[in-house]
Amino acid sequence: MSRRILGNRSRRLGGRVLVTLTVLALTTTATGLSSATAQAGSATRSSVPAAGIPVQDPLPEPTEAQFLDGPIYVAPTGPPAADATDPGPGPVDSRSTETRALGQGTYTCSGYAGIDTKNPPSALMSDTFAWGPFTPYRVGDGTGNVNWRVNPYKNPSWYMWLHSLRWLGQGITAGSEGDLVTLEHTAAIARDWVKDNPYSWKSDIGAWESTMHRTNVLVCLRQSVLAAYGVSVLPATYAWLNASLHDHAKFLINNWSGAWNHGTDESMVLFGVGCLLNRADYRNLAVTRLDSSITTAIDSQGSTNEQSTAYAQMNYGLWGRVEEVLRACNAVPSATISARRALLATWIAHATSSNGTLHQIGDSEQVKTIGYPGTPLEYAASAGTSGVAPTQRVAIYKRGYVFGRSGWGSTVKPFAQESTYSIRYGRSRAVHGHNDHMALTYTARGRTILVDGGHAGYQNDSWRAWARGTTAHSSMTTPKAAVMPINTDLTRSLIKDTSDFFEFRDQPGVGVTRTRGVLVLKDPDLVVTLDRATSKTWQQFQTLWNLPADQKATVYSRTTAIAAAPGDTMRTILFQIPYKQELPRGAILVKRAQTSPILGWQYPDIFHRKAAPTAMFARQGTRASILSVIAPVSATGVVMYKVRASGTSTIVDFTVDGKKVSVLISAGGGLVRQ
Repeated sequence: MSRRILGNRSRRLGGRVLVTLTVLALTTTATGLSSATAQAGSATRSSVPAAGIPVQDPLPEPTEAQFLDGPIYVAPTGPPAADATDPGPGPVDSRSTETRALGQGTYTCSGYAGIDTKNPPSALMSDTFAWGPFTPYRVGDGTGNVNWRVNPYKNPSWYMWLHSLRWLGQGITAGSEGDLVTLEHTAAIARDWVKDNPYSWKSDIGAWESTMHRTNVLVCLRQSVLAAYGVSVLPATYAWLNASLHDHAKFLINNWSGAWNHGTDESMVLFGVGCLLNRADYRNLAVTRLDSSITTAIDSQGSTNEQSTAYAQMNYGLWGRVEEVLRACNAVPSATISARRALLATWIAHATSSNGTLHQIGDSEQVKTIGYPGTPLEYAASAGTSGVAPTQRVAIYKRGYVFGRSGWGSTVKPFAQESTYSIRYGRSRAVHGHNDHMALTYTARGRTILVDGGHAGYQNDSWRAWARGTTAHSSMTTPKAAVMPINTDLTRSLIKDTSDFFEFRDQPGVGVTRTRGVLVLKDPDLVVTLDRATSKTWQQFQTLWNLPADQKATVYSRTTAIAAAPGDTMRTILFQIPYKQELPRGAILVKRAQTSPILGWQYPDIFHRKAAPTAMFARQGTRASILSVIAPVSATGVVMYKVRASGTSTIVDFTVDGKKVSVLISAGGGLVRQ
């Protein structure tokens, strides 16, 4: 073994000039480093011209990505791989049938999802952690000794991101570029986590839920150490890193989340650890799980099982990353992955509103559609300026989504001026879903008309309960009925050139049945809904219309409310037409910023709650029939109507901003444009 003195180096850190130390560089062997090399970490800067480590591009994760408030397992359609007890050291030559890990390759640091942005090296050196809107908090004593049980803001995501170690990203990057002081302190924090949270850390939800992210950070730290010292084998003082990666692999093997984004992330990093540590059993188990879960995570129509538009977009990027990771370590991704991603790309394009954002459904913030080149997303994200539009104007997905629009844009009517809508139905709330069945979102005339209540984050409080509950969504609610899981059926539909009709039926509460008919028209833009409900006991029936926070809504008459933003060129007229039921006193109300019960709010993102108007069409008793009309018109536009009988049907003749249109209501509740 040879040794040579490379010289003295010093660097300035935090306004102090550090003592200059001699840096040793040693020639490595295939089996490792000498103890002298292991002590090179006492230097201030690497003698090797470290160029940093490669880091993957960030995935389109939800802004300030959050955690659900507890472990969830989603069973895949294929049989999951059997749990292992303790894989132990050394390679095991087992192979997946569909996708085989052919040999050792590379696994690139996956990055830090922006969690490191607010945590510069100067903060890390004082053991200070920052996340979200919260004031940076000193979690340790300045030596890397961290209190891993502290949660000063009582926020589960703050606590889980602390345990993820993703906040160490800037320290890892600095270390990979030769800053050994920052590297050693960053490593000390990570090692302190390992010491204070021995396997199995399952009893701590923060440690458990963040395992996949922390595993990736440990991978990045390992690569940073190798880059900083210019070696291919870890120095002896960093042997704990490999040991911890094996522990994390064992935890991921025995605590898989199944077929949703957590399980996909877990399988991907398990594969990565197997790639770096040459463990065929890790790699092949991960591939088996990915193969078995892809058809559950993304179904044959392209719908994900997350019940969230933002997480659907995240999953598109995530499964693309899966393909990259497998290929980088000489594995062959299943062809099913690329096929399902192509279907999901079309799904997301349909879920894009005319404003260029995704319809805000489930645990979704207001996010823009990402324009992946060569997919329908390129067209949707560019507002039709590039790419090719999907062939369908309306898409109905069996997992509970209807997405429709007046068109995809043309020289006559630009993309942004088209009307777009979403309607939810299907199985009961799961994963990132809300109790939003039968709810609409709607855009027209270049602006948002009907909104979702949004995503309030994952803290267990009344605001999250409201955001996930029925009253945060534009649907008929029964607030006095005993809550039960809601499974909603699409009973019929009729798609025509200038109108789309859908009818849904479910039981939103014990002893209550409801039916909603929805007719969406174009030229003129108009939404007509017929809500009918019956109950075995007395109930309140409230059809709610949630409006954007920038608008002010006022009750104009016993039937009508008008909503508009100051200085806007258009307004929305919302009114109800008596249909098989007289309008009682208080048939129309407008609520804004109400706190008991919560009503009249909107979350554009998890950190901002805005007062927003909600128009309520109300009934009470054992039955209700509410015929609603949502009419976006010009700032001075008006809507007129008259009702006439036609046999057993009813016809309503509308004049909307000067345009005439008639709607027939059949005896069975069907809505048809005449």
